Amino acid sequence: MSPSSAHLTRRPIALSDAAALSKLLNAIEVVDVFGEYYSEADAVEQITAPVLDLERGTIGVFDGEAMVGYSSAAHKQRAEGVHRVTLSGGVHPEYRQRGLGTELLAAGIACAKALHAIHHPGLELAVDVQNNVRNAGALACYRAAGMTPSRSSSHMRHPLGAAVVDTAVPEGYAIEAYTEDNDSDFFAVSNEAFLQRRGGVPQSLEQWRGLLGWQAFRPALSFLLRGTGGDTGIGIGTGVGMLLAFSWDADTEATGVRDLHLMRVGTRPACRRRGVASALLSHALRAARDAGFDRVSLDVDTDSREAVGLFERVGFTVARTEVVYTLTP
Repeated sequence: MSPSSAHLTRRPIALSDAAALSKLLNAIEVVDVFGEYYSEADAVEQITAPVLDLERGTIGVFDGEAMVGYSSAAHKQRAEGVHRVTLSGGVHPEYRQRGLGTELLAAGIACAKALHAIHHPGLELAVDVQNNVRNAGALACYRAAGMTPSRSSSHMRHPLGAAVVDTAVPEGYAIEAYTEDNDSDFFAVSNEAFLQRRGGVPQSLEQWRGLLGWQAFRPALSFLLRGTGGDTGIGIGTGVGMLLAFSWDADTEATGVRDLHLMRVGTRPACRRRGVASALLSHALRAARDAGFDRVSLDVDTDSREAVGLFERVGFTVARTEVVYTLTP
């Protein structure tokens, strides 16, 4: 502990810290620019995520009642081969250059190891952390801890004032908005579409319910493409592609821009290269424009050139890049 931070207190984050956490995250956003602002309710959703063990996986640094730094380690409920624990954290801009970032990263790695020993001790451990490529201080901190860059993510945007590519729904398919009645279809498509990204492990129903329980979820602007006949590559009546849309009021209040974020855009592997994703994206862009949104955004693995090319063809461009650093202790 550096002398300048000796008066600060450290303890696990509690649900009662939601307001303090939202203030800290918004102060960090001004400098580090992740494109994310938080209300107290948004912070509550982060704190109560099913993959977060507050007592074993989080630490908050406080100056009196104000939270000035934090670290959290999110373990996987299910894992095969490799258990990837994701770290999040940050330090208030006015409290930087005191060693807090290094301290919190070390604490996060220690939490990741402890959680790994509890949940998946027989697997290999990988600790991931993601940050804006322009945040040189954080990236230097990761490198000093022995972490190395493993992949990157592009944040892409489509300004709805620009032309929207009109892609027709392929013959033999129909688009429908999310409802409680087709929730199971969305869940099934999402799990199959993203199995590779999750290491072959399906998402749990608890995590799915938690995600769709966010206040930011926009069911009327989340869409499923269902096979209705013909050569759809899968059984008639089955969901083949989906996208989930979210919009945060705190972002709109802070920026004046109504952004609809497509959290997931996925197609079952057997149904790819049939125009499924293009049709869903075109439909979602038009629906967002009609609903009064200013732009649509999404995140995509930079190395997935096929996916990046798909989004570029319908009018998305890269707004910023974030990089993932990984440690395999």
